[in-house]
Amino acid sequence: MQNAYLICYSQRMIYTQIGEIQEKLSKITFGGASISGDGGGYGMGDISTQDAVDLVHAALDFGINLFDTAPIYGFGQSEKTLGKAFKDRRDKGFIISKSGVCWHENKRVDMNNDPLIAEQQLNDSLKRLKTDYIDLYMVHWPDKRFDIQDTLAVYKKAQQEGKIRYIGLCNTNRTEIKKASEVVKLDVIQSEYNLFNIDPLESIKADLDKRNLGFLSWGTFDKGLLTGRVTLDRKFDSSDCRSWAPWWKKSNWKEKVKKVEQLSAFIEGSGHSLVELALAHNLNHKNLSSAICGMRNLNQINSVLKSLHHLPDDSLVKEARSLVE
Repeated sequence: MQNAYLICYSQRMIYTQIGEIQEKLSKITFGGASISGDGGGYGMGDISTQDAVDLVHAALDFGINLFDTAPIYGFGQSEKTLGKAFKDRRDKGFIISKSGVCWHENKRVDMNNDPLIAEQQLNDSLKRLKTDYIDLYMVHWPDKRFDIQDTLAVYKKAQQEGKIRYIGLCNTNRTEIKKASEVVKLDVIQSEYNLFNIDPLESIKADLDKRNLGFLSWGTFDKGLLTGRVTLDRKFDSSDCRSWAPWWKKSNWKEKVKKVEQLSAFIEGSGHSLVELALAHNLNHKNLSSAICGMRNLNQINSVLKSLHHLPDDSLVKEARSLVE
């Protein structure tokens, strides 16, 4: 998958410091749900293991060094693929994984922050990733049944043992950030953030500033909607959660498709694309450190990297946002 064009753009990745993590990390994060293949769980369509490994290697060649995954992505398949991809090159990637979304033998999904589950999920992820440590380990979703401090006590012990380097929270709120910060040093928050949904970041912006926390956006393209690739007649692979997931079917995705058509008409003639608009909306925000992007082939990586160097200004983004509010 190497070529001169790819190598050229690998030299132009933009890097940043995320929170107080003293490392040069890419402004684009590779979204691991895209390499779940036919594993099931939360995945975004068919891809062979070898193609997925090649895709990760291409991302590395492009200069992307942040890789986000979770056990639920392909019921462990995403982590296994990253484990294969990073064999003999573990030091090249900063790997993010999570605990808190598990499943039963019948593949029924369960949100569970039981400290015992957290410890088991961490150890299972280490095995699937074939690594001694995970760079950033995060609580995937809040769970009112368990005190976040008890869950993070497991993280703290694992950090002391060298199994994880940094700690973060996903899809969180101000109360949990405060409670978590009483028992561990938080470094990163990850939540949805895009043109359609700004509340997850705006609601905790004061905490990000106060505690110098990095912020990673998932849903940057809102599951493909903001790239224009999801249309009303789009057919999804059976391994793509958009083909069966109740939350997708019950969402207002069809309404969003119509709004994206408006955005496309608005941006036509500006010299910019929908991908550039979606990235600019996120990366122009002073609190947003890196945008998680689901990319399933080399063309998509290429598109994201080219867009990174041709982002519209804030005035165009603000006007576009007014169209979808």
